[in-house]
Amino acid sequence: MQIRRLKGWTGLFCCLLLLLALHQLGSAGLIVAKARFAQVLIGGAWHRTLQSGGAVVKPWPWADTWPVARLEVPRLSVDLLVLWGAQGNSLAFAPGYEPASAIPGHSGVTVIGGHRDTHFEFLRDIELNTLLRMQLPSGENVSYRVSDMHVVDIDQNPYLSLNSESSALILVTCYPFDALLPGGPLRYVVTAITDIQH
Repeated sequence: MQIRRLKGWTGLFCCLLLLLALHQLGSAGLIVAKARFAQVLIGGAWHRTLQSGGAVVKPWPWADTWPVARLEVPRLSVDLLVLWGAQGNSLAFAPGYEPASAIPGHSGVTVIGGHRDTHFEFLRDIELNTLLRMQLPSGENVSYRVSDMHVVDIDQNPYLSLNSESSALILVTCYPFDALLPGGPLRYVVTAITDIQH
């Protein structure tokens, strides 16, 4: 009798585990679907921005971010839209422009941040002299060449000097790339200067 009761509980427990696993898989699938749909909406907003000559176009009505540039790295087949704001809600969808830095395409230092395990994972393969292209909301393209790559500890040393009379682009992500835990004080900083050859 006890064996039969134990088998009944085991079957029930297995059914509950199966339902939980299906729920988790469904939730993960929904997150992936939402992320892909968000990319379609962001791409549409960028297209409308270019058509309007640079107007701010939000990808969805309640968004607190919008596309401000398109970043390309031809050698690595990278093509990313950049969103306004370098906070978590922007970085979940795309690299984010730091509003305290220079507006993309203007003189000064423009800072763009991204997650090391998604959009900015390509930074581990970047090399000196790599060509970067940025399309601006006006449709104009600006080219940069990578001039420096280094790791900094943001707890010990501010990693950015935003005072510059020339145009530069800084790409920032967490470091190391293969860290198991997110966050930490280390940042991988890639600096690119305006490429006058293109």
